[in-house]
Amino acid sequence: MSAADTTTAKMPPPRQSPPPGGGGASPQGPRRKRSGGAATPWALLAPCLLILVLVLGYPLVRLVTLSFQKFGQAQLWGFQDAESVGFDNFTAILGDSQFWQVVVRTIVFAGGSVIFTMVIGMLIALLQQRVSGWVKTLINIALVASWGMPIIVATTVFKWLFDSDYGIFNALLSKLPGVDMVGHNWFASGPQGLAVIMLLVVWGAVPFVVITLSAGLTQVPKEMEEAARLDGAGAWGVFRFVTLPILKPIIVMLTTLSVIWDMGVFPQVFVMRNGHPEDEFQLLTTYSYDRAFQVNDYAQGSAIALITVILLLGVVAVYMRQMLKIGEVE
Repeated sequence: MSAADTTTAKMPPPRQSPPPGGGGASPQGPRRKRSGGAATPWALLAPCLLILVLVLGYPLVRLVTLSFQKFGQAQLWGFQDAESVGFDNFTAILGDSQFWQVVVRTIVFAGGSVIFTMVIGMLIALLQQRVSGWVKTLINIALVASWGMPIIVATTVFKWLFDSDYGIFNALLSKLPGVDMVGHNWFASGPQGLAVIMLLVVWGAVPFVVITLSAGLTQVPKEMEEAARLDGAGAWGVFRFVTLPILKPIIVMLTTLSVIWDMGVFPQVFVMRNGHPEDEFQLLTTYSYDRAFQVNDYAQGSAIALITVILLLGVVAVYMRQMLKIGEVE
């Protein structure tokens, strides 16, 4: 090979400029794509948002309006006009010691329900990964059956289970050595009665948590679990350092939804106490209902409901903040 050939072979090819009319991508093209892509999700969500506005918009506006008015039975029947009282309803509620007892009771009840729901749901979901196929099928059938049972039916069943005279739960406990629970009334005190209602709430919420966590566990790479075991990690170490971080977005979502649902528990308490919950059984939902429809003070009932909504919005804000953190890490 000659020197001229060697020099020619080593020379890089000349850079060709794009033709002036087209061929090169103009900067406006991607911008148009991005703007169109950003509008597409909103166009798809528009029907759902419209339905939400129609279904929830007017009740929410009416709720806010009533909470700043004097609105009782006379105003309901049209004998008197509704009067604007500013923040008087909120001042009266926030200055009432019973209201704060109800708030604390609701937070403790919701917190206990969420903790038990998540722990039991996680244990059952992990158990499903280690049992045979037919056992897993039986567990799923039982979960779906309990999940699909109407709340009123489930509450009636639990009333029978914990009945003081004919309840099977008292009969089973009485068979234990040294235990006599015959005729025991679980609803004679607030803490015991709320514990029974909490058990009912957990029983109805566990299936959704188990099914969701089971789906999440299928996404945990087996290679990572095996590598952790080879590094000397036990079952708890594998769960803590491999399974739990991967399931964190699902756990945050389930915990937030459980808090919202358990803060809004109403039919379980209302039906279990035959439509008249005593003071030590009152939660925010039943307390708002009693103020509105038992005392006929619809304005204060609306104010209590609005405070409940604000508390739940705080929970949603914490959820969004956690999800944004998880998105930044990923």
